[in-house]
Parts: sequence; C-alpha cells; structure tokens
Amino acid sequence: MAMAASSALQPELCLLPHAGPRRRMLPPRAPHLLVLPHRRRGAVRRFSSRDGGGGGGGGPAGAVEKRSVVPEMAAERKGGGDAHAEEFEEEAVDGALELRWPPWEGLPERYRLIGATSLAFVICNMDKVNLSVAIIPMSHQYGWSSSTAGLVQSSFFWGYALSQLPGGWLAKLIGGRTVLKAGVLVWSLATAVIPVVAGFMPGLVLSRILVGIGEGVSPSAATDLIARTIPLQERSRAVSVVFGGLAFGSVLGLLFAPPIIQNLGWESVFYIFGLLGIIWCLVFESVQELQPGDNEDILNLENSSAGSNGHVSSSVPSKSSASSLEEMTDSLKDVPWGEFFKSKAVWAMIYTHFCGSWGHYTCLSWLPTFFSEELNLNLTDAAWVSILPPLGSMVITSIAAPFADNLISSGVDTTKVRKICQAIAFLSPAAFMMLSSVDLGLPPWVVVAFLTGGISLSNFALSGLYCTHQDISREYASILLGITNTVGAVPGIVGVALVGYLVDTTHSWSMSLFAPSIFFYLTGTAVWLTFASSEPQDFNKLASESLAESNQ
Repeated sequence: MAMAASSALQPELCLLPHAGPRRRMLPPRAPHLLVLPHRRRGAVRRFSSRDGGGGGGGGPAGAVEKRSVVPEMAAERKGGGDAHAEEFEEEAVDGALELRWPPWEGLPERYRLIGATSLAFVICNMDKVNLSVAIIPMSHQYGWSSSTAGLVQSSFFWGYALSQLPGGWLAKLIGGRTVLKAGVLVWSLATAVIPVVAGFMPGLVLSRILVGIGEGVSPSAATDLIARTIPLQERSRAVSVVFGGLAFGSVLGLLFAPPIIQNLGWESVFYIFGLLGIIWCLVFESVQELQPGDNEDILNLENSSAGSNGHVSSSVPSKSSASSLEEMTDSLKDVPWGEFFKSKAVWAMIYTHFCGSWGHYTCLSWLPTFFSEELNLNLTDAAWVSILPPLGSMVITSIAAPFADNLISSGVDTTKVRKICQAIAFLSPAAFMMLSSVDLGLPPWVVVAFLTGGISLSNFALSGLYCTHQDISREYASILLGITNTVGAVPGIVGVALVGYLVDTTHSWSMSLFAPSIFFYLTGTAVWLTFASSEPQDFNKLASESLAESNQ
C-alpha cells in the first residue's frame, strides 16, 4: 500500500496533509491544480487533472469525491512512506522558490520592445554626456581653447539636426526597429573610435557628427515603433518610458563617467560606453519583431483605441531593407509634405518643439557654469547639482504618464489632455526661472531647488507634445517627429552659442540664460493652447482631395 501511495505522487498531484507538527501546506506546482480543504482531521484529498471516468463525475471534482486516501497515509506512516513524502515536499519547495529567468519572460512582446527601446535611449544620453565630462582632460592634453572645445561639442548637433528628416522617412519606409538598431550601432562605433581620432581634429569632429546622426534618427524610429504597436490608452506611458530613458541615461553618464575617467583615463569612458551600445544591438536581436494584429491582445487594444477617437490609421507594414532605390524614391514622393505644412496642428508642434528645445538645451549646457559662477558652488558641487534635474525628470515622468493615460481612459478628450500636459511642461519652468532670475536674496539651495523643479516639470511634455505625433497620424508619426525635431535641434546649435555670447556682452545670467527661455516657454504655451490638436488626420486623403481640386 505504501508503494501505491508513493507511486501516486506525480508532479501534477497536489496534497494537503493534515495539520500536524511536521507538515505544512504546500503551494500547487502548476496553475491548473486546485487545493480543496480537508473535511476532517487526518484526511488527505488528492486528485489528478487526468482523472476522469467512473461514478461520481469526471474531472477533479469527481476524483476528490471518490478517492479518500486516509488509509493510504496511515500505511505510509507505518511502511516508511514518509521518506517519499518528504522528498516530494522538498521538490515542491524548490519549485516554488525557482526564479524565472530571464526576468522579462512572459511579458507581452510590446512591453519587451518598449523596454529595449528605453534602454537604447539610456545608452543614447550616456554617450551624449560623456564628452561634456571628458572634454576637460582632453582639452588639457591637446591644448584646446574654449572655442575649440565648443566646436567639438557643438558638432554633435550638426549631425543630430541633419538626420531628423532622413530618420523619420527611413522609419516610415523600412520600420523603426531597423532604423533604431542601425542608429545605435552607428553612434556606438563612432563613440568607441573617439580616442583613436582625438588628436586629429577633422576626424574627431566627424566622429561626433556620426554620433549625432546615430542618435538623431533614434527619436523618429522610437516614435514609429510606438505608433505601430502601442494603443492610445497606453501611449503616454510608452512614450514616457522610452524618452524617460534619456533622463536616466544623463544620470548614469554623469555618475559613472567621472570615476571611470579618474581611474582608467578619459579614453576608457568612450570604449566602455561604446561597447554598451554594441552589446545592446546583439541583445535586441532576441526581441521579437511586432506589428499590430500579431496577437489577439494587441489587436483588441488597437480596436478599442480606434473606437475611442473615431479614427486610427491602418497599420503600416514594414518594408524589406532590400527595397530598391526606385522604390525608396517613390516612397519619398508619396509623402504628403504639402498637407503637413497646411495643418495648423503641425505648425503648433513645430514651434512648440523649438521652444521646448531652447529651454532644455541651453539650461543643460549652461546650468553647471551658472551654478559655479553665479551661485559660487565649487566644481564638484556644481557637477553633483547638475544631476538633480534629470533625477527630478524621472520622478515627474512616472507621474505624468499615468495621469494622462488615466484621463484619456476616463473619457477626457485627447486634445484637452495633451494641452493640459504641455501647459504644465512650459508654464512651470517659466515661473521658476522668473523666481530664480529676480534678485530676491535667496540662498543658493533654494535657487537650485527652483530650477530643478521647473526643469523636472517640463517632462510633462512627454505626455503632451511628444504623444501628438502618434495621435494625429500613426502612419506618418516618425516623419512628423523628424520635422519637429529638426527645428528643435536648432537651439542646440544657435541657442547654446548665443547664451555664451550674451553672457560675455551683458554679464547677466538673467538676461542671457533665463529671459530667452521664459519668452519661448510663454509664447510656446500660447501657440499650443490655440492651435494644437490630437484629432487623427488622414493626410493621404487630404492630399488626394487637393490634387482633385487642382485638376478641376
């Protein structure tokens, strides 16, 4: 009888022993098993999901009713069956404590894709800020002047600005996944070769331009991925997770670059950060390519989002990267460029993106110097203080995204939600900059807190402006972001240099850094609230109607 009892202890069986000093309840090892409470002390109920026939009904319920094993347990205790039970007990505990690896196993594919894209953006900003730290020892080693160092740093924005529209078009043509992977590979390789070409100025400038090109195509590629795979109700969170990686990357870059440079030399930071991007490209191959409708979950979500706003553009199939040059040219001609620039909503996005980038790029470039010269912080303190805005941005991002998505899910008009979020993103830094620029005799830490709070709250734009491209056209979202991001890159080239010029001529940080940013934040808010819209627009249909009218 003991052998019969022990042989019945298969993995799919679930036992609930009587309450005794040496036994404890064990969790079921498979999700389809049921544990029924014993009906009297000492009774053990067991069943197998494969038990079926015989009186009393089929399935687990029938098995439980007809198979009481109190006699078998008694025989087990007398015949040494406890040893088998203890072995099974140990196996069950080991199974319960077994960790799932990799940790993302079982997650929906779209979440894996968004997580991988966010990680790419983390590496993106790590490679962007590493030069701002390494430029100091590089300048000392090569005897660069401030103008030369500025030329090296600004060369990044040349490539960044030039790659926006091509990146959006390529994402539309061959898919954001392919463009993103190529961008990461380009900027990672260009980062890794910087130590090799640092002594040759044209080569160094070219390498930074390539870094800018690789990072420049990434926002449009990510926008294409989100537009194709993420439904409206999850879009704010998806955009925030992906673009929030930039703030996290800034924090990691500013934290790790100084000790790496101090202990291993400035060359090592470029080798290490470049290697991270190459590793990402290899791992990204394991993330399954995804299109709307590939599984029932995404299809249902897309259908529900279509009903929420009345119109969702059809999914855009990714074309093979082997497309001929003729097909690529035809695809470029098919883009309804004229209809984009006839739309007031598109112009609102363009100007708003420019205004936000002015405040973002000028502050991130000059705040460390402002903290050091105006607030009399030493260089170490100024460097640590510079990490606070990206840290605050990460916190705000985690609040803004669910805030926007919850409003949309509760029935609030999408355009209204985007306007609310963008107004917070612009009016908050404008207000805090006004307080910081007025001589109120505030202690330095209060000024730092004001600026940190204002810049952090500007991340509400991730649930405002940065979602609107996908809202109005999933099909052309990447190209629209390419258009607005091209204009948004101009402050990185012009604004940063202009602030330096104004500081030299006016000797006033309020007039040089804060006043222009406040102006653009306020005017950007006015334009956005007046003309912005998240209503889906069928640009192809509008282009056809315009063509028909012109032919009449």
